[in-house]
Parts: sequence; C-alpha cells; structure tokens
Amino acid sequence: MCGRKTLTKDKTEIIKEYLVNGTNVNFNWQPNFNIAPSQSAPILIEKDVRTIIPMRWGLIPHWAKDEKIGYKMINARSESLLEKKSFAPLMQNHRCVVITDGYYEWRNDHSEKIPYFIFRENRDFISMAGLWSKWQSDSGEMINTYTIITTEPQQNISHIHNRMPAILHKEHLDIWLDNEKYHQDYAIKLLKPYDKKLLFHPVSTFMNSTKNNSIKCIEKYESGTLSLF
Repeated sequence: MCGRKTLTKDKTEIIKEYLVNGTNVNFNWQPNFNIAPSQSAPILIEKDVRTIIPMRWGLIPHWAKDEKIGYKMINARSESLLEKKSFAPLMQNHRCVVITDGYYEWRNDHSEKIPYFIFRENRDFISMAGLWSKWQSDSGEMINTYTIITTEPQQNISHIHNRMPAILHKEHLDIWLDNEKYHQDYAIKLLKPYDKKLLFHPVSTFMNSTKNNSIKCIEKYESGTLSLF
C-alpha cells in the first residue's frame, strides 16, 4: 500500500513539469515532506486541457453516506479495480495523476516496523496513477477526493513491502488522463510494476507522526543513532 508521501517541489516546478497552462491552475502549495491521508494535495486531471486542483486523500464515492469511508480508500488494488463498485465507475471518466516526489513504506522487522523513503534518482517527480471522485456532504459542500492505485512491487523494493504505487512514465500520462480518447481497457494496461530503478533508504520514526513536516522526515537513518520519535 501507500500510506504516506512527499511533494517537496514548489508550485512553479509542478506547473512546468506537468505542462499545465497557468490559467488552469487552482491550487496553492507549500513543499510537504509528510503528506498523510485526509490531507489535501494537488492532483492532475484533464478537462479538455490539463488542470491541477487540490483534492483530499481518501476517496469518498459519490453514493457514500459518511465521509469517514475515505480513510478505508486511500489505495485501490489494480487487479480488482473493475470489480469494486467504489472504483469501477471511475475508471473511464475519473482517472487522475497523483503528483509526488517520493513515498514511505514500512518494513516489518520482527517486533518493529521500520520506515523507508522510496524515491527516484535526483528526487525527480513520481506520477502515481489514481482515481478521483466528487462527493457532496449533508451541508451541501462539494469535496474532491482521490485514491492511489497500487500494484505488485518491483523486485528492487519487494523486501520492503508487497505492494507499490502504480507509477506512470511521462510519455504515458496522456493515455491515463485522456478519458475520452483512451478507453479504460487500454489505460488499465499501464498499471504494472515500475520498470525504472527506484532508490530507497531507512528513515527515522520521526516521520511516523503526521505533525512532523520537515526534511528530517526523509533523511537517511543511520543504524545506531537515536530515533527521533
């Protein structure tokens, strides 16, 4: 699964990377080293043109009665997307890209869980495949939410966890985003283990607390040093 992530690039870098016209930008962003479920983050969608809007992490289906269901839907398994009533209706018209530059995963090591930070060389952007939905609360508030699609891990990181986000290559973003041009049966073929090298290192349990948001979260944890949490 993917339960915590980073986006440490600023707004200008995000717009440039994803070729978004400035008139189609509706978000403010400060670099974040510890994005957790229920928090808002910029998400890339396509409405005739590429658009970035803020969404809450944890998908709330439009039919849901209680927004708390979102805590159970931070991830969606690629293998069963078309079988789940929460996700199947979104595959054709509500595909999105979750913009990140790294994510965390915990490895079970006997009696403890060791957090790892996983990232690309040079801390480049990581484009995760996602689905999004619009939900209306009882008070009439419209809330945009999303989930990250996961798949089997690449061999390089399989010792850390048995799942990983479905990461999209830059040249495949149009296929995933253009709901009208590319049918879901074609787009779903992109949901497979990432085939380029990912780097990783253990980090301190400092990042376990969602209150902590600094570069300390991603710094390599050296064995024998004091945990910060």
